[in-house]
Amino acid sequence: MAAGIAYALREARKEMPVLMTQTMRWFGPADPVSLTAIRQAGATEVVTALHELPNGAVWPRAAIADRKATIAAAGLGWHVVESLPVHDEIKRGGPHRDALLDAYRQSLTNLAAEGIGVVTYNFMPLLDWTRTDLAYALPDGALALRFEWEAVAAYDIHLLRRPDAARDYPPALVEAAARRFAAMDDDARRTLEATILAGLPGAEESFTSDAFRDAIAGYAGIDAATLRANLIAFLAAVCPHADDLGIRLVVHPDDPPFPIFGLPRVVSTEADVAALFDAVPNPSNGLCLCTGSFGARADNDLPGMVRRLGSRIGFLHLRSVDREGGTAAFHEAAHLDGDAGMAAVVAAVHALSRAERRSIPMRPDHGHQMLDDLDRRTNPGYSLLGRMRGLAELRGLERGLAHAAQGTA
Repeated sequence: MAAGIAYALREARKEMPVLMTQTMRWFGPADPVSLTAIRQAGATEVVTALHELPNGAVWPRAAIADRKATIAAAGLGWHVVESLPVHDEIKRGGPHRDALLDAYRQSLTNLAAEGIGVVTYNFMPLLDWTRTDLAYALPDGALALRFEWEAVAAYDIHLLRRPDAARDYPPALVEAAARRFAAMDDDARRTLEATILAGLPGAEESFTSDAFRDAIAGYAGIDAATLRANLIAFLAAVCPHADDLGIRLVVHPDDPPFPIFGLPRVVSTEADVAALFDAVPNPSNGLCLCTGSFGARADNDLPGMVRRLGSRIGFLHLRSVDREGGTAAFHEAAHLDGDAGMAAVVAAVHALSRAERRSIPMRPDHGHQMLDDLDRRTNPGYSLLGRMRGLAELRGLERGLAHAAQGTA
């Protein structure tokens, strides 16, 4: 009898759906969204980083352990780092690269010792994710993040005054940017400059325009091929160590997934990512699939990427953007709306989870600022209520798909 019950329980567990691990991003003790609020929103874990440390510094094991204890005291787990920054000297292949690679490997060692299994990074030169409007008003009164090429060109040509910047834009966009800039008052110009350069949540650096122009000059002669070679060299240097530690390194795609300010970007398409896996096939070389970053390009097939790159996906950013109907702009849509095709994406993720019996960490990314959060201090894109709405929608979508899959299994 007991053996029969045990067998039945084992068989039942085989059929239990493997669901995504629900997380939210937390920016540490200074985050206006508390760990208690994140737990009440339904997340079981947070993804975070030691944001107080400068790029290139070794993350001390004691500091990692202290942060993990704070999170655990709130009833949450921490197994995904977002992000361990890659210093620009590594991206440029500068003279201090070897010392910075040693520091990166040591940080990985310390993270693994504290039970961290996934480490996110990006390889975008100088700027992390970029937007031109942090409070784009939606028809329902909520606020969203927006990116618009006309505003980028207005800043680049007329405020940054990057040499020969106008050559990087179509003539019609150069003319529109000139009209846009002429119509802006000083406050509007300062706001645009701050939005692009001041550093969005989680961004690795912030600049003044003069400092940014000088930093861009430091990338002179570095084209996409050179940047890709430097990324492959970084992976070749750190992945064997990550393999030994049991850590999965997951690259976040470019945001937006296009060259910007004359700087190349090399993690923008499925082909870009596949080339990295071919060049460095180590098991630790993985992907953070951000459906918003990849989804800003109509030529990225998001459900297909889940199916084809599935075993390499170690972390999911689930968000959707609205590519504004033929214009050179996009804004953050509600999580189940916009151009991502989220139902098909989550269906592909659920099939992957079932096939590999693996729970993939997921977070709802870039929620709208809405309801009471309109009157609160928030990090752009990271207010509580918009993300809580997104997490609830994604949770319901996944559970519905899991129920349907069980019914047809």
